[in-house]
Amino acid sequence: MDSFARLKAFRQAAYNNLCRAHDAMFELKDAIMLTRKVYSIAELSLSPVFRRKWSSVYEAVQDARPQRNKLMRLYIEQIPAVPEKSRIILAGDHTAWARPHAVTLQDRTSEHYCTGIINNKPVAPGEGYSTIVWVPEDSGSWAIPLRHERITSWESPISKAVWQLKQVCKYLPSRPISLWDSEYGCAPFVLKTASIKADKLMRLRSNLCLWSSPPAYSGRGRPRIHGSKFKLLDTNTWTTPAQILEQNDAKLGRIRIRVWHNLHFRAAAKHPMSLIQVERLKEDGSLRVTKPLWLAWVGEEMLPLSEICRLYLRRFAVDHWYRFIKQRLHWTLPKLSTPKQCERWSELMPMITWELWLARDIVADNPLPWQKSLDNLTPGRVAQAMGSILAGIGTPTRSPKPRGKSSGWKPGKERKRRIPYPSVKKRTSKSRKPTPESA
Repeated sequence: MDSFARLKAFRQAAYNNLCRAHDAMFELKDAIMLTRKVYSIAELSLSPVFRRKWSSVYEAVQDARPQRNKLMRLYIEQIPAVPEKSRIILAGDHTAWARPHAVTLQDRTSEHYCTGIINNKPVAPGEGYSTIVWVPEDSGSWAIPLRHERITSWESPISKAVWQLKQVCKYLPSRPISLWDSEYGCAPFVLKTASIKADKLMRLRSNLCLWSSPPAYSGRGRPRIHGSKFKLLDTNTWTTPAQILEQNDAKLGRIRIRVWHNLHFRAAAKHPMSLIQVERLKEDGSLRVTKPLWLAWVGEEMLPLSEICRLYLRRFAVDHWYRFIKQRLHWTLPKLSTPKQCERWSELMPMITWELWLARDIVADNPLPWQKSLDNLTPGRVAQAMGSILAGIGTPTRSPKPRGKSSGWKPGKERKRRIPYPSVKKRTSKSRKPTPESA
């Protein structure tokens, strides 16, 4: 199947999995893809590919029922077969959709949201979204999402990521490698993902303390669970590395990599991992950056050290995708009133990205007057040239049917104010120490 026919088949399958209001929802997706600048979600109805009236934009977000699991399986089917010695690379992270003024939006939580204001608190009420992406290239800005879902107030980013990773790995043809930031480099994440068939490469915070495997049982007392302490900030607690490698990297320059095996978190003693330290060096061998990069490998046989550092850098593709959907696909633009509407709108972001990925080889670069031509097109440049492709490939949607003019609000019918909801604050339950009075 050529690229053109593959793209057409994907659009038809995605259209079928939108279920209710699939005509308006699918045309809304095409309008998002072709519209570079927009000030409100209603303006997307002005796009030539949206053949319905502006009110259908809101009705589509309200009535659509995207089939998430079927869409995920459709996305996984588009992943090409990897060579024998290659692995499928996944990356996970979460981001915030800030809604500080949406007092009537239910289930808002406090989310980390950096602003440009100096000394301003980087926290805002809103919604958190967790994402699992497939990283197809060794370098570049392409990250193709497999699941992109809201983190509810009774979930944490770690629990949501564990559930998403489990769902994705269930349908993958082989064991993948998953890449994670330092927020996921902890014992709870290792414990919850132990039964998932996926290797994990995680970044660790530099203030952590790990433990080596316990010595042989002496025959007296309870067997030890932990060995000696390994503090990442204290070189006096380090043991002799199992391997040291120095090499010249095309992007990072001279680097030194050390590895220690059979270390574990204190709360995950039965799950050993390999600790990796990456340092950037100057030409004379001295450190270029004082703070090293700490990584942990949890899983089956570890990749060669020469590939580990470049492999982790592929994780940053998910950050590029977050910036792309916020700035180019208008993800955080609409002021939707319910969490369900936000989730249905968010389901369009992975679908659009997959269409851009499948069309990257058949579009002709269409740079703006101030842009340079590119050989390897980015997602934004593919979206910029998708107009001619959609005109030639057509749309699976049906023509709109005129329904007449709405009668509007009935005279005398009571109008009710929307219910305001407080922002939900997630807290970690801690046992309180008994006071002398209570004792």
